[in-house]
Amino acid sequence: MCDKHSNEENCFAYVDSGLPRVRLNCVVNGEQVSAMIDPAMTLLNFLRNQLKLFGTKEGCGEGECGACTIIMNGQAVNSCIVLAVEVEGAEIITVEGLSTDGKLSILQQEFINHDALQCGFCTPGMLMSARSLLDRNQDPSVDEIKEAIAGNFCRCTGYVTIIEAIASAAKLEREARGK
Repeated sequence: MCDKHSNEENCFAYVDSGLPRVRLNCVVNGEQVSAMIDPAMTLLNFLRNQLKLFGTKEGCGEGECGACTIIMNGQAVNSCIVLAVEVEGAEIITVEGLSTDGKLSILQQEFINHDALQCGFCTPGMLMSARSLLDRNQDPSVDEIKEAIAGNFCRCTGYVTIIEAIASAAKLEREARGK
C-alpha cells in the first residue's frame, strides 16, 4: 500500500456511481481486507484507489491489453473487467504480493536478469500471467509460455526476453524445490 497517501485521499480520479456502498471482504496479498465500496467499482479501481496498490496498471480498460492482470483464486484475470463486488471472499495476488520481505521473487529477478522489461508498463501484468502459469505448470514449454502471456501486450521488448525470463524462472524455481 502507498505510504504517502491515506485511504481517504484519492491519487487518481474515480467517478463514484452514487449507489449505496456495499461491504467487500477478501484477501489481498495475504492480508484480510474489509471495505465499504461503490458496487460499480472495478477491481482495478479498488486496488489502486482504495488499497493504494499501484503496481496493477490500467491500459485499455477493456480487458484486451493485460496491464491490469492479477491472480484471483489461482487464475490470471484482467482486473479492469471484474467488478470489485465479484471478489467477495476471494484471494487476490497483485504484483506487490510476489516479493517476500522486500526480496524480489525468482520470477521478478529473472525479468531483470534477462532485460525483459523496458518502459515497464506491461511488466506487472506479464509477471502475474507468468506467475499464474508457473503455479499450475512448473515446466512449461515455450509454446505454453507464449499462450500464457498471449493476453499481455508489450510494445517495447518483442517478447523474446520475456519468454526467456519466464523459462529461466521456471528452471530456477524447480531447482530451488529440488526437482
